[in-house]
Amino acid sequence: MEAGTTAGAWVLVLSLWGTVVGGQNLTAQIGKPLVLNCKGAPRKPPQQLEWKLNTGRTEAWKVLSPQGDPWDSVARVLPNGSLLLPAIGIQDEGTFRCRARSRKGKEIKSNYQVRVYQIPGKPEIVDPASELKAGVPNKVGTCVSEGGYPAGTLSWHLDGKPLIPDGKGVSVKEETRRHPETGLFTLQSELMVTPAREGAPHPTFSCSFIPGLPRRRALHRALHTAPIRLSVRGEHRGPDPVPLEEIQLVVEPEGAAVAPGGTVTLTCKASTQPPPQIHWIKDGLRIKEPTAVWPPIPATDPRKAVLSASASLKQARRGQLQVRGWISSEKQTPV
Repeated sequence: MEAGTTAGAWVLVLSLWGTVVGGQNLTAQIGKPLVLNCKGAPRKPPQQLEWKLNTGRTEAWKVLSPQGDPWDSVARVLPNGSLLLPAIGIQDEGTFRCRARSRKGKEIKSNYQVRVYQIPGKPEIVDPASELKAGVPNKVGTCVSEGGYPAGTLSWHLDGKPLIPDGKGVSVKEETRRHPETGLFTLQSELMVTPAREGAPHPTFSCSFIPGLPRRRALHRALHTAPIRLSVRGEHRGPDPVPLEEIQLVVEPEGAAVAPGGTVTLTCKASTQPPPQIHWIKDGLRIKEPTAVWPPIPATDPRKAVLSASASLKQARRGQLQVRGWISSEKQTPV
């Protein structure tokens, strides 16, 4: 049998032919030759055997025998009793049965269920976007796969992970066409996304084709497009700032009066949803470190800290800043 042909054994009881011995499911590549063995048939004439075919080319059972004429260029019985299909096509999908009688007079029946496949070329993303705009729907591109059979499916990925359409931020428009002459399929999948304002500034998209059958490792392997990396245009910011009346500032110790070298702890709290991100600002400058010593040299006059908070999904609810040695060299001024 041809190397590209695969088989899975099974047994079937048929009312017309009785018990089938050596029945098989076969999958063959379009355009390749396929040889079906007739179980139990003598390898040399005289032979008593008969092939019956029910495929897309027939309206009823087609009968072939060693004594009969070949069926055009579609199929013929070989001298050893096997059936040859020189170049199998989509119309050859169907059922093939053989009934043979051995030299000892034992009758053996075989049954084959044949399906065909064609792996398409590598899919590609056509008309890709040059950039995306945050907060509004954008067309990423159209994934196209041509020349496959059966149709198979297309799927999208974002940063290497499956992208599931939800009808809101992610939507997919699919189209399947079949060539009127070859019967092969062309698939198209158009991806629309709405990037979040606080999302990744440079997302990477890709598309994959998954064959329709069979589920064997060699034939069911996905084909992937080259990834495209896009920039998201627009302001990347979180939700609006938390109202001041919902922010609580806790000073420990109360009154913030401590001896030189002591510690003052300022805790900013906000019970809003989503959990807020806390930003600390002193003298008009944002403080990047969670703990700092103010000032770096002994203070000569009182200092004042201005605190603010804004909401974000990505950070914890509570921010804490420890200020050491924030004491006037002369007055021990509270914060």
